[in-house]
Amino acid sequence: MHLKAYFARIGYDGTPAADLETLRALSHLHPRAIPFENLDVQLKRPVSMAPEAVFDKLVTRRRGGWCYEMNGLLGWALGEIGFDVRRVEGGVMREMRGDEAFGNHLCLAVRLDGQDYLVDVGFGGSQTAPMVIAPGSDAQVPFDLELVPLENGYWRMVQYTLGKPFSFDFHPDRCDEALLADKCNWQQSNPESVFVQNLVAQKRTGDAHVTLRGRVFTRLESGAEETRLLQSGAELVDVLNDEFGINEPEAEALWPAICARHEALFPHA
Repeated sequence: MHLKAYFARIGYDGTPAADLETLRALSHLHPRAIPFENLDVQLKRPVSMAPEAVFDKLVTRRRGGWCYEMNGLLGWALGEIGFDVRRVEGGVMREMRGDEAFGNHLCLAVRLDGQDYLVDVGFGGSQTAPMVIAPGSDAQVPFDLELVPLENGYWRMVQYTLGKPFSFDFHPDRCDEALLADKCNWQQSNPESVFVQNLVAQKRTGDAHVTLRGRVFTRLESGAEETRLLQSGAELVDVLNDEFGINEPEAEALWPAICARHEALFPHA
């Protein structure tokens, strides 16, 4: 595990220091170089939170990962540089699911110059700059992000996609590692997990954001979405490679299950 290899993976050629400039640079580059994806879950390969395994997968083998891996890797790098960084458990859609949601997301809190920042490269690529943990909004094109204070020191990060909200809650000083590990295992093995049910890949590209959910490919750019339906397993492999930088020919074997899931969700599409 070497910082130089991580920097090469994301295209960072600056001189790292525990300052806001470096934090902004890494937050900007990471989600543009490394995709959010759950292909290993779909292929029934175990996903580990161990730092060495995450580094090998995302840096050495040039794959992507989900929040536990993406923010796990960035958190390790920030710690190596000298940042005061904390792993933080999040709860995606806690407003609907209640406290049971906690642990289904991992984000980071960085204390710098007396301020706490939310840093998150694992929420599908929506956040590409650190956000001061204070009430307010931030336009991170093509998304609008908002931090909303809740009771008892909790916060809600809301991502607006063409006006539609999607959120997670967090406490900047709370992290139960056992809970994170339990939820990581649940999300890759339980039939009710959306990551077991659906193939997902997301990535920033310039000011655009691309998403693959099952056989639906979407490009969000300039305030508009363009969507197309994949037609074959071979096309799936090509899109993963060309749009997300994921070279995984075995993904073609997922095509029958992807089509069945699409038909169940969209029977008249």
